[in-house]
Amino acid sequence: MEKEDLFDHSPVRTFDKVTDGGLKQGEIGLVTSKKGLGKTSVLVQFGMDALLQNKQLVHVSFDQHSANVISWYESIFNEIAKKKNFSNIGDIKDDLVRERTILNFSQENFSLAKVIKTLRALKEGGIKVAAIVIDGVDLSKVSADDMKVVAQFVKDENLTAWLSTTATGETLSDSVPAQLQNYFEIVLHLTPKTDGVYVAVVKCHDKPASPAVLRLDQKSLLMMQK
Repeated sequence: MEKEDLFDHSPVRTFDKVTDGGLKQGEIGLVTSKKGLGKTSVLVQFGMDALLQNKQLVHVSFDQHSANVISWYESIFNEIAKKKNFSNIGDIKDDLVRERTILNFSQENFSLAKVIKTLRALKEGGIKVAAIVIDGVDLSKVSADDMKVVAQFVKDENLTAWLSTTATGETLSDSVPAQLQNYFEIVLHLTPKTDGVYVAVVKCHDKPASPAVLRLDQKSLLMMQK
């Protein structure tokens, strides 16, 4: 019941409202922005949301050490649970940690296809991967064949996958190479403004783009309505 309560109060529920249900099983989403604006925070919110649904999550990072990733999950969990007075909050947190696997790779010598090969090995070893997050992907180094492998795995396993990449532009063509665009069902872009960082929905299935429909809380970095 406690997990359900936290799930109901997850910032992803706000995201779901403005995207007609958000990312569906078998689909891939992408978060883009300049460096240092909160991409990892947003990915961790999606990852935490999967954990609150009792899904086994694999978080792959190409640009952060495991200790930093763990710190992000700790921070996001604490923010979501801040106003809750559960007597067993420590047990809930421990349960979530047991369902999470963190992997670190360098994209210089580890392609997305190799990441999927690793995920298949985890599955064979008994870890039922139900959601994946891949942070810090350089899309300029990703081939269409690699994305095809990722998309096929996500579809075959009926899971969700969120990726992040650094991009300075605010349009889909600025953020994603043309040959990769069809692999992403939802693309978000974080933009700094004078009163904080805003989240634009650059692509959402077949719907028109929605500029700055969400923003990140300046202290917690949780997604919230504009």
